[in-house]
Amino acid sequence: MPSSVVNSPSGTSPGAGPPGANLFIYHIPQEFGDHELANAFQPFGRVVSAKVFVDKATGLSKCFGFVSYDSPAAAQSAISMMNGYQLGGKKLKVQLKRDNKQNKPY
Repeated sequence: MPSSVVNSPSGTSPGAGPPGANLFIYHIPQEFGDHELANAFQPFGRVVSAKVFVDKATGLSKCFGFVSYDSPAAAQSAISMMNGYQLGGKKLKVQLKRDNKQNKPY
């Protein structure tokens, strides 16, 4: 297998790992795309998906995104190593992505 990054088919939302294995990352360097983000987080486990959010109007990175692993242990390892890690002059903020499937009271 040439790459450990699995791209989701176009038209679907980015692939998500099991609960507790999905990270929300802030302060991603402006020049980073999905591939660079995946490479930065690859040492901690198998990256299922990596997505940098881009402003549709300008085509520029919004400097935040998601990384999903195939296991919660890999996500915890990435948080402990990468939260506060300096990348491209900024310190990353890495945390677990909140599960949107929780029942909302409204």
